[in-house]
Amino acid sequence: MYILVVEDERRLAQVVRRVLEEEGHTVDVAYDGEEGLAMAMDGSHDVIALDILLPGMDGLEVCRSLRANRVDTPVLLLTALDAVEDKVQGLDAGADDYLPK
Repeated sequence: MYILVVEDERRLAQVVRRVLEEEGHTVDVAYDGEEGLAMAMDGSHDVIALDILLPGMDGLEVCRSLRANRVDTPVLLLTALDAVEDKVQGLDAGADDYLPK
C-alpha cells in the first residue's frame, strides 16, 4: 500500500513511517498542509493519514481542497482533537474516518 502521512511533528511522523514501512508499505511524509496537499493532488496514494493541526493550511482545509478537486483517495484524520464536534467537522470536510492520537 502507498501511504501519505501528513504530520508536522517530525518525530511522530518518522515513527509512523518506520512502523508502516516495517509492515511492507511505501510511505511518503509531508510536514505541513501545503506540502501534503501538493503531494496528494495526483491521487497516486492508496490512503492519506492527515493531522488536523498543521502549520499553514490545516488538515480540514487540505481535505476540503482534495474533495473539491475530486481527489477521492481515502483520508484518515489522525489528530489530537478528540471532541465529538471535531469528529463531525472532520467527517463533514470529507474525511473517511477519524482517529484521535
